[in-house]
Amino acid sequence: MLHSEFYLFEEEKPLRCTVRNYQENDFQELIAIQSECFPPPFPDELWWNVEQLSSHLIHFPEGAICVEVNGELAGSLTCLRISYDPAHPHHTWEEITDNGYISTHDENGNALYVVDISIRPKFRKLGLGKLLMQNAYYVVIELGLDRLLGGGRMPGYKKYAENLSPEEYLKHALSGKLKDPVITFLLRCARTPVTILPHYLEDEESLNHAVLMEWKNPFK
Repeated sequence: MLHSEFYLFEEEKPLRCTVRNYQENDFQELIAIQSECFPPPFPDELWWNVEQLSSHLIHFPEGAICVEVNGELAGSLTCLRISYDPAHPHHTWEEITDNGYISTHDENGNALYVVDISIRPKFRKLGLGKLLMQNAYYVVIELGLDRLLGGGRMPGYKKYAENLSPEEYLKHALSGKLKDPVITFLLRCARTPVTILPHYLEDEESLNHAVLMEWKNPFK
């Protein structure tokens, strides 16, 4: 199981940081983090619930990762293994994750799939999202998988939808003409776009679109 302790810096102040696998006694804080990260109009029924979090620990505890800062739970990343065929990339979040319960986890799958990543707003300047993503890459390497995948929301898209298709919006993000809070973050984490996923998730800000983005195992 994962457990790593080190220090991060907020300006000149060192902060003790721990990356580990989350456990049952973390559930209420994990749900609270979701409520802070995805306020309305994001539907609250899409926040984690205790049954989903319990299912994560049953099906793939190695993919249930969290980070603490000075003893306070600051964020989490959840993933599962899937069998991925690059010739058929399209899917929805609900079908690939069993609506967040990850009973679709395939212990023989060739790819790691990110179900969710959430960082408490007050900790976002510390680079914890990128840190959690790096730990997910370590899981890919340790298990000898081909790649990491995940659908990235496009929360900035609604403002541009009258003038840009989702594909055009992505091209603008890739060229630096605009910054999307999620897509640009994933690019900074070394993820690369594969395709647009329409009807990926009920998400008003993204008009239900997402970008499938991958990180390929450099040792494969």
